[in-house]
Amino acid sequence: MTCNGCLNHVEQTLSKVEGVTNVSVNLEKAEASIEMESHISIETFQKAMQDDGGSYSLHKLGEHHKAKESKKEKTKGKGTGTFYCPMHCEGDKTYDKSGDCPVCGMDLVEEQNLSVTTLEQWTCPMHPDIVKDEAGACPICGMDLVPMQPDLSAEEKTYKKLLKKFWIAVAFTLPIFLIAMSEMIPDNPLYDVMEQKSWNWIQFALSIPVVFYATWMFFERAYRSIKTWNLNMFTLIGIGAGVAWLFSVFGMLFPDFFPEQFKTDYGAVHVYFEAATVILTLVLMGQVLEARAHSKTNSAVKELLKLAPNKAVRVVDGKEEEVSIDTIEKGDILRVKPGDKIPVDGSITEGKTTVDESMISGEPIPVDKVENDKVSSGTINGNQSFLMKAEKVGSDTLLSQIIHMVNDASRSRAPIQKLADTVSGYFVPVVVIISVITFAVWAIWGPEPAYVYALVNAIAVLIIACPCALGLATPMSVMVGVGKGAQNGVLIKNAEALEKMDKVDTLIVDKTGTITEGKPTVEKIGVFGDGFSESQMLHLITSLNSSSEHPLAEATVKYGKKQNIEISKTENFSAVTGKGVEGTVDGKKLDLGNAKMMEYAKATISSKMETEAQSFQKQGKTVSYLAVDGEVSGYVVIGDKIKQTSAKAIKELQDKGIAVIMLTGDNHDTAKAVASELNLADFKAGMLPEDKLKEVTKLQEQGKTVAMAGDGINDAPALAKSDIGIAMGTGTDVAIESAMITLVKGDLHGIVKAKNLSHAVMKNIKQNLFFALIYNTLGVPIAAGVLFPFFGILLSPMIAALAMSFSSVSVIANALRLRTKSIN
Repeated sequence: MTCNGCLNHVEQTLSKVEGVTNVSVNLEKAEASIEMESHISIETFQKAMQDDGGSYSLHKLGEHHKAKESKKEKTKGKGTGTFYCPMHCEGDKTYDKSGDCPVCGMDLVEEQNLSVTTLEQWTCPMHPDIVKDEAGACPICGMDLVPMQPDLSAEEKTYKKLLKKFWIAVAFTLPIFLIAMSEMIPDNPLYDVMEQKSWNWIQFALSIPVVFYATWMFFERAYRSIKTWNLNMFTLIGIGAGVAWLFSVFGMLFPDFFPEQFKTDYGAVHVYFEAATVILTLVLMGQVLEARAHSKTNSAVKELLKLAPNKAVRVVDGKEEEVSIDTIEKGDILRVKPGDKIPVDGSITEGKTTVDESMISGEPIPVDKVENDKVSSGTINGNQSFLMKAEKVGSDTLLSQIIHMVNDASRSRAPIQKLADTVSGYFVPVVVIISVITFAVWAIWGPEPAYVYALVNAIAVLIIACPCALGLATPMSVMVGVGKGAQNGVLIKNAEALEKMDKVDTLIVDKTGTITEGKPTVEKIGVFGDGFSESQMLHLITSLNSSSEHPLAEATVKYGKKQNIEISKTENFSAVTGKGVEGTVDGKKLDLGNAKMMEYAKATISSKMETEAQSFQKQGKTVSYLAVDGEVSGYVVIGDKIKQTSAKAIKELQDKGIAVIMLTGDNHDTAKAVASELNLADFKAGMLPEDKLKEVTKLQEQGKTVAMAGDGINDAPALAKSDIGIAMGTGTDVAIESAMITLVKGDLHGIVKAKNLSHAVMKNIKQNLFFALIYNTLGVPIAAGVLFPFFGILLSPMIAALAMSFSSVSVIANALRLRTKSIN
């Protein structure tokens, strides 16, 4: 079981077994507690589950139960063989074969294959049984092998199957329609050939392929919806078109049963084969258009999949060999040639280049890369060759993670969807009641032939109503919006993040790595007293920091290595969160960090040293003090440039009415210098992780919707607590895991993009919901005939079917407009 829908379904199925008094199902444990009047064998319950469709099985508690493995073949196409409902009726539930959603009846959609590697295979055009992993000659006939065409995905197969059925339906419906419309011609020439009763039988014969082949799935879905009481669009179509067709058949077989007003001038009962077949054909056309449009809504994932290369050049013992990406392992050395796609995530070991990262960051300007710089799978190398070391392969690469995140987010439900779900729950029963009332009103008070008017208008009410437009309004916009974000370097974890981001009025930003580049560099080593030289001071600082992963520590170690400083072993090392680090080097007890760290170590900073340090802090630099055996003996000055985009991004966010607050663990003078440069009026310095968390909580208690942007482990608690956590993609994995939005490039302009995207998606969803609600609100009364007394207007069931079909398509088309929306 995967959701509450499964839980309720299992409880209902088991409760129907005779003798059962109570059933309680636990979703997490996948356990059922069954109370019964007398003992019922487990085989009885197993049979009940099997008779219900076999979706679930039951076994005794404690018994080892091995789920049956699907014997589906490994797909050669673009899909995974895993399917889900586009309306997410049962949450994240998936199915292992294509078909209809058991709740809403819509065609299940296949997940995109999240493996970003596809092994290219080659075959002989004359001998298709010959399959090779590389190009060459056929061993039988010598012809050049050609690339194998991948199988169609289930999505494309569904579209082609529906299209084939649609053309068959058109072929048989068109003559029915022409025969029926000929009755409007004075002295109908067709009746010179045969009498009307015979033409009715021809219409009946022509309708059989339409009803029982091309559109039979609609009736199957309608029956299933009534059986499970999951009433939906197909319930209305099945009832409406079914009544029209069955009435016509009954009228031909038993014409004397009907009063005269149902009969034509020729004595035959008026049949509605053309209404039934045209309705079904138009609904089928809508399904075809929907299937076509669906393939475009997840086009972002497909485009991302195309970024992944199939092969790479591996360097082994100085020799180059072309290998499949699937065979690459961590630590392999790869050669990336000019213009090639970078195969996996890693770092450059030799050479320099420029890399086009626009496909995953959304930024069009190529990025310069030198030795030790990171490169990502799917990005494109410039005009120079380089060697790289593979560090993340397969599903661990950034590209794979982006695809996974986009796929999961596309299937998540936004809170606003609850409105549509609530309305849809009452929709179909209300429409059926309105249809019955329509029939009664027209039969009692309508003009002659009253019963004919009553039947036609009741069918029109059933056909024009479209709960699917309401159900599709949110998921379609979310799917397109999430893909749009991914193409622009904004990764959305779920649909709720989009909805909340649109409401954000307060943004908290960290300084290091968020506002600044996060690439700190050592600018000065300060020494106080005669006990140490500058190189000795650097030796102690570098040795102690070699055990730390903090960006500032890495900067000092990198600087020390450049100065050829020898690094000694650190003992008893520990990090004091938000303050600094401590340990023992060369027998000396060391404490390194900010002023709070010195208080923690009970070491006093002299006023002269503090004044000197403040002069650097007022320039926006970070100063870390070093205490040796309890005495403050020196300091290190570290600078970190402000990102070029930070000032502009903060200004744009402020213009959108968002209050931007900087929280940093750095001292007040450094924070003030950075805030002044960015025109930030609101900032707080000396903030520990718990202080950031308290600040988020305080703002939320004031009724603010708070977004928090950060990139470090110390930001993770505040990221998790905030309404929207925004992680810099350049930051730590724990920060990214805690966040709802990740910015691939890791600069504040990404927040502007995220805000613009969320606003565009929510606006699109509201447009879709409004359209779907207003369509049904106006369409149902018009179909019922409320305009007839005033304007003489009635709605043909065939026109109603056309309108209904296009309502769902128009919702998808509106969602697709998001693909062209600029969020920069």
